[in-house]
Amino acid sequence: MSHTTAPSHAAPSRAPRWVRVVTPLMLILVWFAVFGAGGSAFGQVNDVAENDQVQHLPASADATQVHELEPEFRGDDVVPAVIVFERDAGVTDADRTAIDDAVDHISGITGVDDDGVSPAIMSDDGEAMQVVAMLDASIKPADTVEKIRAYFADELPGGLDAAVAGPAGLSADIVDAFSGLDGLLLIVALAVVLVILIIVYRSPLLPFIVLGTSLVALTGAMFTVVELAKHDIVVLSGQTQGILMILVIGAATDYSLLYVSRYREALRDYERKWEASWVALRGALPAILASGGTVIAGLLCLLLSELNSNKALGPVAAIGIVFALLASLTLLPALLMWAGRVAFWPLRPKYGDEHNMDKGADGRGLWPAVARLVKRRPRTIWIVSTLVLAAAAFGLVGLKADGVSQSEFVIGHSEAREGQKVLDDHFPESAGTPAVIIANDDQLDAVSDTVLSTNGVGSLAVISDDSPSGTLPVTEDGVQPTHGPTGPVEGEPKVVGGQVMLQATLEAPGDSVEAEEVVRDLRSQFDESGNDVLVGGVAATAIDTIDASVHDRNLVIPLVLVVILIILMLLLRSILAPVLLVLTVVLSFASALGVSSIVFNDVLKFPGADPSVPMFGFVFLVALGIDYNIFLMTRVREESVLHGTREGITRGLVATGGVITSAGIVLAATFAALGVLPVLFLAQISFIVAFGVLLDTIIVRSLLVPSLSYDIGKAIWWPSKLSRTLN
Repeated sequence: MSHTTAPSHAAPSRAPRWVRVVTPLMLILVWFAVFGAGGSAFGQVNDVAENDQVQHLPASADATQVHELEPEFRGDDVVPAVIVFERDAGVTDADRTAIDDAVDHISGITGVDDDGVSPAIMSDDGEAMQVVAMLDASIKPADTVEKIRAYFADELPGGLDAAVAGPAGLSADIVDAFSGLDGLLLIVALAVVLVILIIVYRSPLLPFIVLGTSLVALTGAMFTVVELAKHDIVVLSGQTQGILMILVIGAATDYSLLYVSRYREALRDYERKWEASWVALRGALPAILASGGTVIAGLLCLLLSELNSNKALGPVAAIGIVFALLASLTLLPALLMWAGRVAFWPLRPKYGDEHNMDKGADGRGLWPAVARLVKRRPRTIWIVSTLVLAAAAFGLVGLKADGVSQSEFVIGHSEAREGQKVLDDHFPESAGTPAVIIANDDQLDAVSDTVLSTNGVGSLAVISDDSPSGTLPVTEDGVQPTHGPTGPVEGEPKVVGGQVMLQATLEAPGDSVEAEEVVRDLRSQFDESGNDVLVGGVAATAIDTIDASVHDRNLVIPLVLVVILIILMLLLRSILAPVLLVLTVVLSFASALGVSSIVFNDVLKFPGADPSVPMFGFVFLVALGIDYNIFLMTRVREESVLHGTREGITRGLVATGGVITSAGIVLAATFAALGVLPVLFLAQISFIVAFGVLLDTIIVRSLLVPSLSYDIGKAIWWPSKLSRTLN
């Protein structure tokens, strides 16, 4: 060989020919069986996905308890759809006839609760009419809403607009926003990764081997989580599915890139591909396992979340990373062993070729040039890099992450959101979705007085079996009779288990900040009075979601940092290096979030962000960003053992610079693909992670970490034995 460095890993003894043939073949066949069996899982996700926000709350939340008790009072588990008709010039007699026909038609649609459609009510200005339809929650309300909307599109007179709003309409819009998960998102993500791999490898075969490995890993993960969801072991939602797909493709491709890099090196050192495969696997295994283990550990910290949607993402995403690890460490080596040097055609690595890494900073190309820069000006580089990142982090002062209304969940057109605006304009006295209150029956008068005296409450009613409408009005004078077809109807509140249920119509839309303030005021008054009262409904659900998200953010972020720090200490057998690496990742995250805040507020004009957005951004950026630290520093440590710390840093930078940059671009591109879905949460996570990964790759891993480590020298490995060796 023309190079002087001995291979880092000794070759195994040569195995019999049948072992060398059968082993990769069996691995390929097993994974292809997984691919074949798991392909059907994509079509089953919608059957097991749960996008109802109440289902994501902890069981202890007031909104959850109210949601579970409601069917006992109403007789069925129903979701209200508020239908509004509008004509700017005023509703005509022909319009009223068409609306009456629509009410009759809606009453007969499967999924609409029996006797669950109210008569149409005219607005005071005569320009709109409102109908409330109660939909059976057990028959996918989103499908029922689509049937209603389809009827309106075909049967209403020209100029008469109709919209389905309320919780059921919003649920349908959310389901529609996630409709591109199985098709558009997957196609965009795979296409983007394929283009990047073709540019990176300049080979017609290798990109398809790597991408095929990622796709098989995704299929196995999807099949597993769908089967677990069928048995209620894990919970799937649209956003969990989207993150799972992107995470598996990105992580599996990153791990594959690292293995391919090692395999290319080994093919220069070993003539036979069996030996090269084993050496590459031994070299890549510690870094890949540590990277995957770190991500899994970080994700499993989400199990301590209060919010069920956060808690559910932890094991689902961890399963995805497990399959990414397994595929990149078994299927990929088997495919590359089958292909050998042909996989790299036309740039085949030849046995005995010199490694560019052997010359370190004296080599030719981009990364030797970066290594020379680090070698000449280490202190200047890490100080300037730190200042640039710190300046970007100042954008955090403008971060708005205290929650947004559920109607803002969908980006772009939302029929439910537009319908709510029409309701606000024409029915201001009843535009809000009711707050649902459950209290002991002996507290009815006291609770009613509190509710009616609270600013922001328009009216109050109590559930009753005696009333044609199912409710009785409640005023300051107590429960009042309702009007039936033949006159006033006296009735009594329905009592279930010693409790009654009231509906407080709010003056503000149910998913608005103003409605949330009213609900918080009600809860505060009930707490002060000592009454055992539960307040639920749309606004209460939003409040409980935000409060749980804040709790999760404050708990999970420090926990993830501690877990990752411990893993890095065990991996690098050092204290100082892991502490510095974690600090660089935190600084990188703060910078990414600061820039994202400016983009969200001033460029994209987003209304705000959910409190869980910074938490998820942190988990993904830190857990995945630390991968590149691991890729770099495990190689640096390996080279430092042979050549000393400072030489090891430059050699490690040259060896991993290309693969880390490629991996970062791939991961950023896959997360950017989430932006094709019109979902606010995913769009924000998409930008934060994509931008943060690029920042991490270009500045932190290429400049800040190498220059800081070079400036510190062998002390970076303190207190391990390596810190006491010669530089």
